[in-house]
Amino acid sequence: MNNMKGFGEMIKKLKKSPKKIVFTEGSDERILEAASRLLASNFLTPILVGNEEEVLNAAEQFGYNIRGAQIIDPENYDRMDEMVEMFCELRKSKGVTPEQARKTLAQGNYFGTMLVKMGVADSLLGGATYSTADTVRPALQLIKTKPGSTIVSSCFILVRPSATGENEVLAMGDCAINLKPNSDELVEIAGATAECGRVFGIDPKVAFLSYSTLGSGKGEDVDKMREATEKAKAAFPDLPISGELQFDAAVSPRVARTKCPGDPVAGRVNVFVFPDINAGNIGYKIAQRLGNFDAYGPILLGLNAPINDLSRGCNAEEVYSMAIITAALVED
Repeated sequence: MNNMKGFGEMIKKLKKSPKKIVFTEGSDERILEAASRLLASNFLTPILVGNEEEVLNAAEQFGYNIRGAQIIDPENYDRMDEMVEMFCELRKSKGVTPEQARKTLAQGNYFGTMLVKMGVADSLLGGATYSTADTVRPALQLIKTKPGSTIVSSCFILVRPSATGENEVLAMGDCAINLKPNSDELVEIAGATAECGRVFGIDPKVAFLSYSTLGSGKGEDVDKMREATEKAKAAFPDLPISGELQFDAAVSPRVARTKCPGDPVAGRVNVFVFPDINAGNIGYKIAQRLGNFDAYGPILLGLNAPINDLSRGCNAEEVYSMAIITAALVED
């Protein structure tokens, strides 16, 4: 991870403008190890949600120095009345009462998300013990989509060493959130995934993937990907885009010369847009397991603030890496 193209730029950015990131599971051993490393690096301030005594005891038990971290306990937070009032306002359409709000905010995922909403933290990383749905739901309800976005989507960044000595870095979306995006949603996914890729040093070249290359196959999904390609070209005129393309035509210059001669993007693609979550989830995992790529994500796109989800099977190194990625996505 530390050798990733663009990773050094992220750290440089954070050193110039340090951020606060909230971890919703403050006493988890993996979170504490990552927090201690972040504190030693001195470019991120971890906010750990949990009972202060429990968090400090866990850190001591596991042998991690978290001096400098902020520990916030939902049970005795001095701004809880303000948080409850804001929560009720945000959930007014659902008729949430203050009593219901307090009960909900006792949960670390909702409490942590409200810390971001209130500006106490810049970003959030959760999911070490919560499901993806339990991390994403509060974000959708409270942080909401940013202007210009109608959906929240996700991408994975895939990294492996290449023969040139520089890492090969790819972006794939949407592999985790939208089940069957329509053509307009695919356009948003493409734009957001390409933009995220830039943070990692990718010069985006986008393909809308299919089992067909430029009309070689027929079917509803082919039509959807072709329509999305045309809409994306109109929406992002400066972004190199092609579609619909089969995966081999997207990545292999030799295959591209045969299947789509003269196409300026085919054979050089580094941002891949999948037709649905089935293809996306299978695709990134094949790259990870058989292609020896390291996979970072899912990185959530389209929210008003960076909120990201960890796998419950994550290790401390993945927490550390995702914390840096999440904080680097904060817009100054």
